[in-house]
Amino acid sequence: MNYATLQTHHDSLLFEAVSGSHAYGLALPTSDTDLRGVFILPKRAFYGFDRTEQVSNPSQDETYYEVGRYAELLCRNNPNLLELLAIPPDCVRYRHPLMARFTPEMVLSKLCEQTFAGYAHAQIKKARGLNKKILNPVEPKRKTILDFCHVAEGQGSVPLVEWLRRRGWRQEDCGLAAVPHFRDGYALFHEVNPPPGEQYRGIVSGLDAQEVSLSSIPKPAVPAGLMHFNKDGYSAYCREYREYWDWVEKRNEARYQNTLDHGKHYDAKNLMHTFRLLHMALEIATEGRINVRRADREFLLCIRRGEFDYADLLGRADEKLAEVRAAYAVCALPEQPDVAAVEAVLAEIRESVYH
Repeated sequence: MNYATLQTHHDSLLFEAVSGSHAYGLALPTSDTDLRGVFILPKRAFYGFDRTEQVSNPSQDETYYEVGRYAELLCRNNPNLLELLAIPPDCVRYRHPLMARFTPEMVLSKLCEQTFAGYAHAQIKKARGLNKKILNPVEPKRKTILDFCHVAEGQGSVPLVEWLRRRGWRQEDCGLAAVPHFRDGYALFHEVNPPPGEQYRGIVSGLDAQEVSLSSIPKPAVPAGLMHFNKDGYSAYCREYREYWDWVEKRNEARYQNTLDHGKHYDAKNLMHTFRLLHMALEIATEGRINVRRADREFLLCIRRGEFDYADLLGRADEKLAEVRAAYAVCALPEQPDVAAVEAVLAEIRESVYH
């Protein structure tokens, strides 16, 4: 079973609904229409090797779960799947009568604190990281090991690149020897026309090198200087460079432009959904129900428009997270979903369809 096959085997479809921002009541004119649904594998595929659990269209905005996988994720209190139990009627495109046997009462549990609020907490951390990326862009030109080396001079040190420039030396004509008991410290030698077979290997083998190069140094040679390589700093920079430019390559340009336009330096859509998840988590604990269509729509859209300061939002998020944790500590929800009840409904559906 794949997405294309599902589109032609309508008898396999058990449920289909518009999800995401349209279901929450948070859609903008530019919002995509997301679909989520549930299907059942044909009997032969279920008993055979083609046990497909999930299919999506190429753009990943239409996703369908095999009913067994759907039931499994309900028992894990997965937010995206729990929402399908309470999706607004105007968003439902098709619902097989048997799907009504799955109810929120059999699956809502204290696990929602982890799945809703835990995910929201992860989004808060992500927002902090994004804020750092926006405020501290990394230059496209990648630094090299040479930029993280300094040479002792007087009572201080100077950058290696500057030290070499003053002398008119090339790094390729230099050699390094490790200095005992001096972490990442090296004696630096220089020779323009060394005897045959005694050429130095340079400070680095190339601009993309990850380590300095060590040379075989003749015993009579006298070091021209003492160099230190900030290896930890270089490793941290490489990680930051990689993460930043991976983010640039994969970021949603429309959302990023919105972030720049409102000038608050945070991904407004990301933080809007963070608060939606926190509010939904609190409602599940205090009301025992899933409110998909958002009554707090105006507040959430204010976040999306960038009407709050970044620090204010993170402060509010931390306070709401604490409120959610306190609510789950005293709420009447069971510790775990009623797995046996979910399994019974799953068996009933398969028996009914496969009869």
